[in-house]
Amino acid sequence: MTKTLFSVMLACIAAPAQTARVAVVIETSLGSIEAEIAMDKAPLTGANFLRYVDAGRYENARINRTVKPDNQPNNAVKIEVIQAGPDPKVAAFPPIVLERTSLTGLLHTNGALSMARVGPDTGSSEFFICIGDQPALDFGGKRNP
Repeated sequence: MTKTLFSVMLACIAAPAQTARVAVVIETSLGSIEAEIAMDKAPLTGANFLRYVDAGRYENARINRTVKPDNQPNNAVKIEVIQAGPDPKVAAFPPIVLERTSLTGLLHTNGALSMARVGPDTGSSEFFICIGDQPALDFGGKRNP
């Protein structure tokens, strides 16, 4: 399987505490993805993502999986995302406290960038981009009862 390498760069330099939104560009071997980090809605999650950017931990990182309806167990609640993160050899920072969508007002809509996790308070270096709306990933959704 081919893995797409990427690097994330800040498109504007601003102190996260003073800025509502921070623009980033994810440069991949297949083109650029522009994203906006919602520091005003999810400051802990945003600061965590930007900490990896600032530390250069996403340089030469990898898009490591695509989750599609046809590659999930039959009994799973189906989602569609592209997941990425640093090279597994790169040390991760400690996990962050979960900022629930019920509190942030942010939803897993088409194109949303979100930190991957395996349970509450486990978000670290992996993130994903939603392909289409993914309400199952929101607070109270079928993947988060």
